[in-house]
Amino acid sequence: MSSHRVSIDSGICIGSGQCALTAPSVFDQDDDGFGLVRSGREDGGGDPLVREAVRVCPVQAISVEEV
Repeated sequence: MSSHRVSIDSGICIGSGQCALTAPSVFDQDDDGFGLVRSGREDGGGDPLVREAVRVCPVQAISVEEV
């Protein structure tokens, strides 16, 4: 069984919040409004909305890699 690593490129993120709105169990926003992966949820937590969050990110800052 494969596992995944979810990450946000902080150099690209513009803080639109779409990730946190789409998959709030995995994504949040920092004090400055930029996206982050919740601690302990780097594997996506099995949330099927992670892929949708990748799709809706306006700057493609989110990546999901198989590890």
